[in-house]
Amino acid sequence: MNPASDVVVIGAGISGLASAWWLQSGGHKVTIIEADSRPGGTIGTVRDSGYLVEAGPNSTLETSPLIAQLLEQTGTIAQRIYANPAANNRFILRGGMLLPLPLSPPAFFKTRLFSAGAKLGLLREPFVRRSSPGVEETVAQFVRRRLGVEFLDYAINPFVAGVYAGDPECLSVRAAFPRLFEIEQQYGSLIRGQIMGAKERKRSQETPKQSAPMLSFAEGMQTLTDGVAARMEDLRLDTRATGMSRGDAGWEVTAAGPRGPLTLHAKTVVLATPTNAAAQLMRTHAPCASDALDAIPYPPVASVASAYARADLAHALDGFGFLVPKKERRQILGTIFSSTLFGNRAPDGMVLLTTFVGGMRQPELAERDEAALASLVQEELVSLLGVRAAPQRTWVKRWKRAIPQYTLGHLARIAAVDEAERALPGLYLCANYRGGISVADCIKSSRTVSDRVAQYLGRPDPARR
Repeated sequence: MNPASDVVVIGAGISGLASAWWLQSGGHKVTIIEADSRPGGTIGTVRDSGYLVEAGPNSTLETSPLIAQLLEQTGTIAQRIYANPAANNRFILRGGMLLPLPLSPPAFFKTRLFSAGAKLGLLREPFVRRSSPGVEETVAQFVRRRLGVEFLDYAINPFVAGVYAGDPECLSVRAAFPRLFEIEQQYGSLIRGQIMGAKERKRSQETPKQSAPMLSFAEGMQTLTDGVAARMEDLRLDTRATGMSRGDAGWEVTAAGPRGPLTLHAKTVVLATPTNAAAQLMRTHAPCASDALDAIPYPPVASVASAYARADLAHALDGFGFLVPKKERRQILGTIFSSTLFGNRAPDGMVLLTTFVGGMRQPELAERDEAALASLVQEELVSLLGVRAAPQRTWVKRWKRAIPQYTLGHLARIAAVDEAERALPGLYLCANYRGGISVADCIKSSRTVSDRVAQYLGRPDPARR
C-alpha cells in the first residue's frame, strides 16, 4: 500500500479544517472528508431579508495569537469585526429583573445582583483552604466552597448555562474550567491568583477569556470556516467515513461518497468528529476509548432568532444579552442581543435577538417543534424585555447533540483516548470534547494536534520550531 496522502482528516468542522490547514501549510499532503454537504460543522450563517442569523456560535474570543494567524493565512482577517463596546454589559435575571453584571469593584459593591452578605462573604475567599489535588469536584462544589451559594446561583449557574448549556452540579471544574483549578492549586486563592498571575499571562502571550476581545466577521462566523475550506487542496463533501484499518504502511479509510464507496490511503488519520462518529470508527481498534467517548453527554439545544421592530421592545438592549439562572425557573437559558453585539445583523429600525432553549437544564424543551419553540420564546421575551408585538420573522435551529459536557470523570475518559493514540501510531483525535469547547479553543487544540502529526511524519514545519 502506497499512501496517497500524508494525512486524512475526517470531519470538516472548525477542528478538522484548522488541523488540515496547519498541516497543508506546513507542506503535507492532506485529504479532508466531511459527511455533510457543506463544511463548518456547527458554525453556520444564514443571510435572509437583510438579517444575518447564526445557527451556531455567534462569536469567538481572540485569546491567542494563533487566531489572528489563521485569519491572516486564510484571507479572512480583512472581514474580522470586533464586538460593539456596549456588548461589555451583561445582564443576569434576578427576581424577574434584568440586572447588569458588575464589571468593576465599585460596581460590585453597588450592585443589587448580590446581597450584602454575599459581598462580605467574598472577603473570606483568600482564607479558604485549597482542595486536595487528587479530589475531583464539580463546578458547583468548587464555587460553593470558595465563593458561596449566592455566587453559584446568580453568577456561575447562568454562566455555565450560557457557555456549555450545562449544569454546574455535573461539570468537573478540573476538566471544564482547568484554569480555576490551577489557580487554586498554585496560589491558594482565586483573588490572589488573579493579582499574582498577571505576569505569567503576559509571558504566555495568551489573553484571559474575561478580557479577550470578542470577534466575528462582517458576513458572519461561517466566513471563517468557508475561508479555510476554500484553501484546502483536497476537500471532499458528502463523504462519510465508514471504517478504518491500520497496516504496515499507514492507514486505510473507507468511505461512502457521492459516487459510491471509496478507499483512502494515508500515513496518518485525524479524527475530528463528534464523539459518536469517532467512537464508531474506533470500536474495533480501541473499544475502551470508544466506550469513553460514548459516555460524554451532549444535551439538545434550540436556537431561536427573532426579528422585531425596535419600537416594539421596551428594553434598551444595551449589552451582549442576558442569562437566566436556574433558580429563576424560566423556560430559556438566555438571549443574545445579536444586532447590538455586531453591526449588519438587522435592517434599519429592526433588531435581532437570539434565544437558547434546553441544554442540561431542560433538554425536553429543545425537542419541541419549531412553532412551539417560537411561541415559548415569545412568551418569555414579552415578560423579560417588554416585547409589545409578535416577531416579524423567526428562525429556529435545533441541535440534537449540541455541546459536549465535561462532567465528572471526563479527564479519565480523555485519558482513555490518550492511551488509544499511543497504542495506534498515526491516529489522532481533535474535537471540542477535548481541550475546550469554544471556537478559539478548537483552533488552539488543532494547532497542537497538527504539530504532533507533523512530528510523527518526520517533516515538521521549520517555522513552527
